[in-house]
Amino acid sequence: MAVSRTIFIAGAGIGGLTAALALAAKGFRIVVLEKAERLEEVGAGLQLSPNASRVLVGLGLLDRLRLRAVTPEAISIMSARAGGELMRLPLGEAATQAAGAPYWVVHRADLQAALAAAVGDHPDIELRLGATFEDAAAHARGLTIVHRSGNSRQNELANALIGADGVWSTVRQHLFPDVQPRFSGLIAWRGTIDATQLPKEFTARRVQLWMGPGAHLVAYPIAGGRQINVVAVVPGTWNRPGWSTAGHPSEVVDAFPAPHWPSAARMMLTAVDGWRKWALFGVPEGCEWSKGQVALLGDAVHAMLPFAAQGAGMAIEDATVLAQHLGGNTTEGAEGIARALRQYGRARQARVRRVQRAARQQGRIYHMTGPLAIARDLAIRALGPQRVLARQDWIYDWRP
Repeated sequence: MAVSRTIFIAGAGIGGLTAALALAAKGFRIVVLEKAERLEEVGAGLQLSPNASRVLVGLGLLDRLRLRAVTPEAISIMSARAGGELMRLPLGEAATQAAGAPYWVVHRADLQAALAAAVGDHPDIELRLGATFEDAAAHARGLTIVHRSGNSRQNELANALIGADGVWSTVRQHLFPDVQPRFSGLIAWRGTIDATQLPKEFTARRVQLWMGPGAHLVAYPIAGGRQINVVAVVPGTWNRPGWSTAGHPSEVVDAFPAPHWPSAARMMLTAVDGWRKWALFGVPEGCEWSKGQVALLGDAVHAMLPFAAQGAGMAIEDATVLAQHLGGNTTEGAEGIARALRQYGRARQARVRRVQRAARQQGRIYHMTGPLAIARDLAIRALGPQRVLARQDWIYDWRP
């Protein structure tokens, strides 16, 4: 493998695998290090708006995803205070044609499996499972990447290293040890329901967003419509190791009490058989994106609250911008790579920061109480579907 065209990626999540495909398309040879022994994407569903799906389609993933992803017909904005739907935002095929790319909802495992299959088919990408990144050292010949597989510790030469290893990034810890994830004070409860367990009106191909006092609830179909993904976000504390654990159903149901939450919302919560709760951590704004020939991508550099449904989307965008800057680097050597990585970070910072702030603002809006909730509901109805959708254009219309 030619060292001068070799890039190591730490992490085989959605961002890391997308980066592998995008960089390989620019002529690089890629080694992906993944500490897990097998790929089992944690979590449940995610939303891919056109800014993200456009990249995936451009990487040749349309056929792999179209049978696994669901194109919702609409987003229903629901108010717990009002007891039902405030507005329905049209999506479906008309929105796909207008945007030139679909709005998809998909199980994380299905998306990761599609990416992994494409990676496996590419002759210039090597995915190493059970391989843990440990260190990187710069020198005249490039980078020495130190990684471990079982009891074997290996040193290999590379041109660059990309840390796509999530909010608890080992690569970020190596570069910027003072940057630590911060707990947001919010817990996301995630679970799925077999669609056959719900009445037909609850299994329509739409995204339901329930806003309520101090909490909110999102539900949408995944796995070709066979399952309903449910996410409930509530305030909470976190004082245990890790950031995900099994949760007792009564705990999440009690967080959405009647009469503050209507029976339609509570029914979905009681239908979930198994819950996992996730502490929502973020990476502080201002984290640097690169240092020398090492750069960060996705949650490793900008983990954000999920209220704009753009966590995966921003990682996918990062991957294609990274490939553009490294692919356009014609100067061999460390300085050329370092310059390209700095340019990548500068190209992404302002947009990602704006999305992070939009997500925080959305969370405050979703969780309003009392007179503020009444004013919110009235304002949404007054705006109308087209103006509410237009407010997302700056996110959805992004193109690489």
